[in-house]
Amino acid sequence: MYSEIVTVHILAMIKEKKKKKELSSFSILFIIIFVLGIVTMFLNGQSFTPHELADGSIADQVIGANFSDIFMSPFNGFKEAIEICVFILVLGGFLNIVTQTGALESGIQRVVKKLKGNEIIIIVILMILFSIGGSTYGMAEETIPFYTLLGTTMVASGFDTIVTVGTILLGSGSGVIGSTVNPFATGAAMDALKGIGIQPQVGTIMLVGCILWFSTTAFSIYIVTNYAKKVKADKGSTILSLQEQNDMKKHFDQDNNQDLEYTKQHKRTLSLFGITFILMIVSLIPWGEFGITIFEGWSSVLTGNNLGDWYFGDLAMWFFLMGIIIALINKIPEKEIIKTFVTGCADMLSVVLIIVVARGASVLMQTTHLDLFILDRAANMLKGLSPILFVIGAFVLYLLLSFLIPSTSGLAYVSIPVMGALAKEVGLSPDVMIMIFVSGCGLINLITPTSGVVMGGLEISKVNYSTWLNFIKKPLIIMGVINLIVLIVSMLIFS
Repeated sequence: MYSEIVTVHILAMIKEKKKKKELSSFSILFIIIFVLGIVTMFLNGQSFTPHELADGSIADQVIGANFSDIFMSPFNGFKEAIEICVFILVLGGFLNIVTQTGALESGIQRVVKKLKGNEIIIIVILMILFSIGGSTYGMAEETIPFYTLLGTTMVASGFDTIVTVGTILLGSGSGVIGSTVNPFATGAAMDALKGIGIQPQVGTIMLVGCILWFSTTAFSIYIVTNYAKKVKADKGSTILSLQEQNDMKKHFDQDNNQDLEYTKQHKRTLSLFGITFILMIVSLIPWGEFGITIFEGWSSVLTGNNLGDWYFGDLAMWFFLMGIIIALINKIPEKEIIKTFVTGCADMLSVVLIIVVARGASVLMQTTHLDLFILDRAANMLKGLSPILFVIGAFVLYLLLSFLIPSTSGLAYVSIPVMGALAKEVGLSPDVMIMIFVSGCGLINLITPTSGVVMGGLEISKVNYSTWLNFIKKPLIIMGVINLIVLIVSMLIFS
């Protein structure tokens, strides 16, 4: 008995020691910024094919980062990400007000009880919905509000927070990989292709996108549900560290032994809660891109922008308004409303700072033109390769470029004029090149630490970046192989 106790104690010490060696998300991002800054210094003055920037100026060489560029990159990242940062802070206040009413907790308990024994259905349905959102309008930052809500639901259903992250990040990410009418990926890429005089074939792009969407989403659902079943059957099968499990219990575990009352007031509150999120989704779908004009004019009365043209500033004020309405309906005193809202904002501060630093790394790369340098050198290397090697090389290139530029629309306008023209020059399909770009971006954005979506979601879920990498590394390789097979076959057929 004594030896068993000693063994358990030693194992706990080993795990604790390993935990202490683990770098935080902030440390990882600051290291990346520093390393990238050093790389630009070594490449200072290296020339590449002249490229016109968004402001009309011409870039033709790498500009070595000064110490001040590295030092100020988090602040510059904050300037770039100000809208989403404000949105996330307001979202925290909104969620805390709803939580204070008790409606969210009792509602989740009610759903879990109704689905007793069929909790996997929640995962499948949500992943399909997130995936559709990713494919149609690039659902990414918009998923951040769901991490807190689903974290509690998944833990109450007997799963862990890795299931939460997998459901949301792999769900929406699979959709982005198989983008069909996503204006921030396929839309931006087609527009960039038109800009160099090449007319994209929408039918080809849609067909390849649908195949990528179906295959990737189906595989992602299998991965998450398979892991979820293991965790539910045996809590010891979780890949979370002891500290992460403690954090999960602290932030997401409800007292399931207490039977909470579900009142009419709770029902009204959750109805408003649901309306808030439904309108958020409706407001972000670019209806004008699809020729739908039903929201034009009248829907601009609230923020000055029509539904479909909203962005994070509009969403921030929408959530603020609905938070106040929910508080008043529940007769929360004025001082308590302010205190609850501010506390909720404070809970999201670490997420905001993660996004700020992540965006800072991206801004540093753009201002030094390291991204354009890599693109130019890689494009020259791809010339003369066979179609199969060309697809593989272009795919790997986009994995690297997406690490530097997590924004799909930004990367589309930077790279597609070069890569689309290159594909046409060597007798290959520029349309399939668009899907290579979309697939590569979507795949690497499931793990890139320079993405505020990844790091922010993990921060909310209290999951370490290294733990997420441990979970996703093998599925990511398989998804990459599946995508490459689809893209290679498509290139051979449509070229």
